[in-house]
Amino acid sequence: MKLLNGKELAEFIKERQAHEVRALRQSGHVEPKLAIVVTIDHPTINVYMRMKKAYGADLGVEVEVHRVKQEEAAALIAQLNADDSVHGIIVQLPLERPEETEAIVSLVAPQKDVDGLGAAPQFDPATPMAILWLLAGYNVDFRGKHVLLVGRGKLVGAPLERMLLGSGVDVHAADRLTTDLKSETLQADVIITATGSPAILYADMIKQGAVVVDAGVAGEEGKTVGDLAPDVYDRDDLTLTPTKGGVGPLTVCALFENVIRAARLRVG
Repeated sequence: MKLLNGKELAEFIKERQAHEVRALRQSGHVEPKLAIVVTIDHPTINVYMRMKKAYGADLGVEVEVHRVKQEEAAALIAQLNADDSVHGIIVQLPLERPEETEAIVSLVAPQKDVDGLGAAPQFDPATPMAILWLLAGYNVDFRGKHVLLVGRGKLVGAPLERMLLGSGVDVHAADRLTTDLKSETLQADVIITATGSPAILYADMIKQGAVVVDAGVAGEEGKTVGDLAPDVYDRDDLTLTPTKGGVGPLTVCALFENVIRAARLRVG
């Protein structure tokens, strides 16, 4: 088995980003700042906040966390949109009332929408970026390959499908309407799954020698788990993301890549 170790790649990217932030501070007198709007108190979200604040501190990017009630989010976002010292804004998901997600994230100004989730995004979403970085870092070539996306959610599957199609990749997709997922996955040379459904893919559903990226996140018995069943990791012929340290570390890198880019665009 070959592991796609995102943590190792993230260290190289982080070093490069730190140099870029220093250059912005020195030559452009710009101090990149990310504002995070949080509307729900949850242990997992608190972990994500600490990770982002720590990563930003290592780069020299200020990270402000604004905790408000969901009904106060619109006014706060308007204030942050107008604040020239803020270069990137994200709305931490999930919201307490998820049905309002699209309306709220679309309030973020496109030039500050570093999550790329609004109606007219100028930046690619972080997790799809991270997946493509990971595969490129390990020289996974899409040419002539049958590429399958499992899950077409707003955060990962749908934008990744657009990005791959835009790059000329022959990509296929399976979602909750797919009646025979196993027949689809057995044809795929590269599988990228992001359903958030624990153990949706088992070892006997994956063809010999395939590349599998698990970007699914779900809670199960108090633990964070992905889309792959444990028996997938018993296969020694596959190239896989590890249970920890695959897409996740690069997702944080990709978010801050967008923040740095937003700051650079501000100064032309």
